[in-house]
Amino acid sequence: MKNTKNRSFTSTLIIMIVIAGLLTLGMMILQDVRKNNDTYVTIDVDNMELVQFQDPKDGDPIAIVETTLGEIRFVLYPEYSPNAVKNFTELADSGYYDGTYFYHSDSGVYSSAGSKQKDGSYTSGNASERIERELNQNLWSFKGAVCCATTDFDRSFKEMIIGGGTYYCGSRLNFINTIEFTDELQQQMRDSNTSAELTDAFIEHGGIPNFAQQMTVIGQVYEGMDVVEKLASLESADNGNYKIPKEDIIIISARTDVYSDEKKTE
Repeated sequence: MKNTKNRSFTSTLIIMIVIAGLLTLGMMILQDVRKNNDTYVTIDVDNMELVQFQDPKDGDPIAIVETTLGEIRFVLYPEYSPNAVKNFTELADSGYYDGTYFYHSDSGVYSSAGSKQKDGSYTSGNASERIERELNQNLWSFKGAVCCATTDFDRSFKEMIIGGGTYYCGSRLNFINTIEFTDELQQQMRDSNTSAELTDAFIEHGGIPNFAQQMTVIGQVYEGMDVVEKLASLESADNGNYKIPKEDIIIISARTDVYSDEKKTE
């Protein structure tokens, strides 16, 4: 049975983050400490390593996703997001993603994929949709990041009042392109954030600061960024939950492999 509650929650979360919080929430996210789930994730800026800007090395796990608009390749980060990467790998190698839809394309900012249904819905109750959110100070929502879409959350009565809870992600994926970093936004980021390195990285490379430390990042695109850009800018129709591409855009196949300089493109 399709989970309308979860779908509505996800779309509401996206709207809140992307539109309402485009400036203020983005500034908060880049502070040293951010409350997530039941714990505090401390960002140690002196030991933070922005691994997404490192070239993949021989033997690194990768994903190869063939879409109707072209191929995307991204390196995976099992050392930082072990449960989500394992979930994605098992689904991809089982053929789960073959024939699934890109169900959201948001004004050049990002796209969402991996739904069996064109409307982005998913089946609740599956273990693959209840993977606890994994956050790490080395992974951020830079341009080219591949994130797992939020599916659900658990909150006690107390957490409903004071905040907190446990968030989950699942099979569906967000491919991050970028917001527009206007001069005004850049200045606000520089004035508000304690990490100049992180601020400069977002401004230089692009991305969505608002999503930072809000979603599990499982990978970083190293080939096919032009495809990521196209997928984020599709002609779409807003159904109240998602901006659904008017033309069906499909994941033809998705599989995992290991990186090798000798077989960059097969």
